[in-house]
Amino acid sequence: MQTFDLVRDALGRVHELIPAVLDGLSGEDLLWRPDPEANSIGWLVWHLTRVEDDHLARLAGVEQAWTADGWYQRFGLPYLKGAHGFRMTPVEVGAFNVTETGLLNGYAAATWEQAQAILASLGEDRLDEIIDSRYTPPVTLGARLVSVMVETAQHMGQAGYIRGLRERSRGINSGWAGTA
Repeated sequence: MQTFDLVRDALGRVHELIPAVLDGLSGEDLLWRPDPEANSIGWLVWHLTRVEDDHLARLAGVEQAWTADGWYQRFGLPYLKGAHGFRMTPVEVGAFNVTETGLLNGYAAATWEQAQAILASLGEDRLDEIIDSRYTPPVTLGARLVSVMVETAQHMGQAGYIRGLRERSRGINSGWAGTA
C-alpha cells in the first residue's frame, strides 16, 4: 500500500461514518451538548470536514469546497468565512445553528470528493516538503496529512460518543448508545 492509498482509506472510513452518525437525528439532537462547555454532534461534523477541506485545499493550492461550492452561504453560520473551529470558545461553539443533517452530509460529501482529487494529485516525492515553517520542527506535507487523519478520526469518535449520550438522555437504546 502506498502512502496516499493509506490516507484515502483512513479518511474514507471517517466519511463512511458521517451519514451513520447523523442518521435519524433531529435539529435539536444536532445542537445538543452534554454540558455548556462541550461540542455538539453538528458542530463536530462541521469542524472535522472544515479542517479536512481547509488543510487539503492548502496542500494543493486550490480553493476550499466551503467557498468554491457555496457551502459557506448555505450554512449561514455566524462565523468568519475562513473559520474551521480551531480554538473556538464554548460560546462560539454554542452559536453553531445548523439543524439539517442533509446540509452536513452534503458538505461532507463535497469535501470528500475534493479530497480524493487532491490526494490523487499529490506525489510521494512531496511528503517531506516543508509546508509550514512557523513550527519547530517545521511541518511537512506528510505530517499535515497525519494531522488531518487524526483530527477527523478523533472528532468522528467524539460525535459518535455524544450521539450515544444524547440517546441515553432520551431513553433510547440503540447501537450508538452502547458506545457512550
